[in-house]
Amino acid sequence: MESLYHQTNILIQETQSCFERLNKAGGANAEALEKEIQQRIGTVTSNCERLDALAFKEPVSRRQSAKTRVDQLKYDNHHLQAALRMYQHRQSQLRREESEREELLSRRFTHNSADADTVIFIDHSIQHQTALNNANRGMDDMLRSGAGILESLRDQRTTLKNAQRRIIDIANTLGLSNTTMRLIEKRAREDKFVLLGGIFVTLVVILLVIIYLT
Repeated sequence: MESLYHQTNILIQETQSCFERLNKAGGANAEALEKEIQQRIGTVTSNCERLDALAFKEPVSRRQSAKTRVDQLKYDNHHLQAALRMYQHRQSQLRREESEREELLSRRFTHNSADADTVIFIDHSIQHQTALNNANRGMDDMLRSGAGILESLRDQRTTLKNAQRRIIDIANTLGLSNTTMRLIEKRAREDKFVLLGGIFVTLVVILLVIIYLT
């Protein structure tokens, strides 16, 4: 497991370096780097699945530590996937804008009839197209922001599930039974009521003292 873990960790770091080169590349080089990143992410995902299975085979004393390290690799891989999706979306948007620009510049206008010419307001058309592009970019920014929030919430949910699983594992390791856990929860509720009662009595005493002194 250790060998596969270190290989996967190195692969993640190399993939992050590929993103830096991807942002500076163009044309065929960018396409080749994008395919390489996709392959690397696929390999990392496959390795994480294997590491998940291997973590459960570890001795009990080391199992929690192994699962924590695998969860970190999966978290880093999720960030790589999100970065790739954002890059692909940005490239798709740039290609669409370029296509719309070329279509507008290559458009040919003709007369409606032999008697009258069609008056074309080029400036107005360009302004209208620019406004539409700005609105489109604004919507894309909102969608990207929403996607980022959803990704963050998904990561937080995974983290909370992992924390819950760790607590259960720790409880099982300590040998706490369900009955003991319920007694602890019951005692916690009783302590809360005692605390609230004490606060109430203290406030009543303070109020009586203030009334008496004034």
